[in-house]
Amino acid sequence: MPEHIITETCDRVQRIELRRPDKRNAITVAMYEAMAAALVRAGDDPDVRVILIHGQPEVFTSGNDLVDFLNLPPGGADSPVVRFLTLISQSSKPVVAAVTGAAVGIGTTMLLHCDYVVAGESARLSVPFVNLGLCPEGGSSLLLPLGIGYLRAAELLLFGEAIDAAQAREWGLVNRVVEDKLAIPEAQARALALAAKPPTALQTAKSLLKRRLAPLILNTIHEEVASFSQLLGSPEAKEALSAFLAKRPPDFSRF
Repeated sequence: MPEHIITETCDRVQRIELRRPDKRNAITVAMYEAMAAALVRAGDDPDVRVILIHGQPEVFTSGNDLVDFLNLPPGGADSPVVRFLTLISQSSKPVVAAVTGAAVGIGTTMLLHCDYVVAGESARLSVPFVNLGLCPEGGSSLLLPLGIGYLRAAELLLFGEAIDAAQAREWGLVNRVVEDKLAIPEAQARALALAAKPPTALQTAKSLLKRRLAPLILNTIHEEVASFSQLLGSPEAKEALSAFLAKRPPDFSRF
């Protein structure tokens, strides 16, 4: 288990913590593998009734570790990132998240698969895929228009600009906004409240809520991965990513 993913089970809640604060919790392939393994364990363990995901009070995640990502790009349905997204989208047990600070890219799209999200006041959600010459992932091209309406989804995905916690709450992307120091404790409290409920009824209710969309979500994730992989090798993406790493403005004028 990588040191940057901390897991523990207590009071029937399995906690998954992203702990790489020196890199703003940027997610590596190894971290995706560890989170996927944790989701499998949670699904198989009858003592686990709820899953809780969080980072630190300063940051949830800045998204993919780009150097690691470019060295080991997603290669299909069996890649760690796709496996993680598939597992979290299909989790039979409720998933609660606490979000503070940056939630970039997959930091936002994974929230679309959670059942309850608490945001700290510092939370900033963004999906800057287009700005990097890429396309939506994680089923977001389906779930965002369904959840917040087409125009808001287009604003998020096409401009790639961050929205703050209050706007995320207004749009229905998070359930509650609290002080940063209270975000993780509040999410833990909500996870414990769910864990105290009758487990079969709880999982049945979630299954019924998700059953009509589940096949569409899975198909969308795989369609997005195919497009994402194709775009990753494009001249536009190479310019955007090299500019990002060099900390300079990208130049798309020649495309």
